[in-house]
Amino acid sequence: MDGYHRLQRRLILATLVATALAVPVTALCFDIPTAVSLLIGALAGLLYIRLLARSVSRLGGERKSVGKVQLVVPIVLVLAAARIPQLEIVPALVGFLLYKPALIVQAVLDS
Repeated sequence: MDGYHRLQRRLILATLVATALAVPVTALCFDIPTAVSLLIGALAGLLYIRLLARSVSRLGGERKSVGKVQLVVPIVLVLAAARIPQLEIVPALVGFLLYKPALIVQAVLDS
C-alpha cells in the first residue's frame, strides 16, 4: 500500500507541474480568461484524481468496485462552463485532461 500512496503523490505532483507549465503558456499565447479556464479545469482534474484514488484505495476491504462519485466532477465542470460566461468550455476541458500526460509519464517511468 505504501507504493500505491507514493504513486498517488507522484501523479498529483506531475499534474501540478503540468498545470504550472500550461497555465502561463496559455496566458502568453492566448489571454488571461482562457488561462483561468484552463486552471479551473486543471483543479477539477486534480479533484477527480484525488476522488478516484480514494475510491481505489477502498477496494478489497470494504468495496468490490470503484465508486462513481468522481464522475460528478467533469459533469459539474461542463455545467459550470455552460452557465458561467467567463468560463470557456474547451480550455476548461483541456485543463481537466492535464492529468492524462501525468499518467503517461508515470507509466513510462515505472516501466
